[in-house]
Amino acid sequence: MDRPWSKKKNSPRQYESLVNPLNQINNLRVFLLGIYYLLPVQMRGVFLILCATVLFSVMHALIRHVGDGQHPFEMAFFRNLFGFIVLVPFFLRYGFSILRTERLGLHAVRGTVHVGSMLLFFSAVTVAPLATVASMTFTAPLFVTLGAILMLGEKIRYRRIGALLAGFAGVMIVLRPGAGDLEIGALMALGSACIWASALLMIKILSRTESSVTLTAYMALFLTPLSAIPAAFVWQWPTLEELGWLALMGSVGTLGHLCLAQAFREADATTVLPFDFLRLIWASLLGYFLFGQIPELLVWVGGAVIFSSTVYLAYREAVISRSDKKDDDRPLPPG
Repeated sequence: MDRPWSKKKNSPRQYESLVNPLNQINNLRVFLLGIYYLLPVQMRGVFLILCATVLFSVMHALIRHVGDGQHPFEMAFFRNLFGFIVLVPFFLRYGFSILRTERLGLHAVRGTVHVGSMLLFFSAVTVAPLATVASMTFTAPLFVTLGAILMLGEKIRYRRIGALLAGFAGVMIVLRPGAGDLEIGALMALGSACIWASALLMIKILSRTESSVTLTAYMALFLTPLSAIPAAFVWQWPTLEELGWLALMGSVGTLGHLCLAQAFREADATTVLPFDFLRLIWASLLGYFLFGQIPELLVWVGGAVIFSSTVYLAYREAVISRSDKKDDDRPLPPG
């Protein structure tokens, strides 16, 4: 007769009950991956950009929610910390060989600039409507194009000049200078996009010699300690509930970046970029239902103008790059 305190050995059925859920999860993963790889390549890119827009919008809503009790600088640190934890399997898979580089200084500068952009962005989300912030983030490609012309010596013609002018006209529609006090949150979001464009230009330079794996690794390594410095000056220990939201924020943001990067690997930029406009729609819906924010009509109009100009710039860049590739592929004349 078994005693209540006697130890019983687990039966095979008990082991099976423990293993079955894991097998079911693995089977579901294999099933979903099978469906994903059955999709045409361009559709994979579209699916991933859709996932990225949702994930980024959710992250912005979480920033707004947690911002009631936490400073934006501290939230930026935790976003990077938990994002780094999500990427640990990435480091375990590729090892330390991915850290080989001869441009450590530029990686550090890029990380510093990226942190500056992030601090401004987190501050903007806590004070401005989500739709306004989303509209301002569309300006980053405009600043990238402008910076490539001024800093990298890229040539520009009247079509791209027209797109740039249209894009900055859209900025004026959103900001409406002269119509009253400028919204500080919108200005911070615009500044964040401008600084982020500088980081993108550095990425463009680094990508000439560095792999995407190395770029991702150094981003993860630099952002957490660099963002810890400003966070230390405003530090306030989060509650367990806030810590849970911060962990979700970091995980969602990192997954969003992974989806975005993979989307541009799977499909052309001109295919996936138009779907990025959904970020404005998701931001408007989340802002309205969660925070009672009613987006103004001019924010939508200005955001649409900005976004249209960036899509056209991406289209022109794709046309030019294809033309250059064709020129490079032409056989050399004899002799």
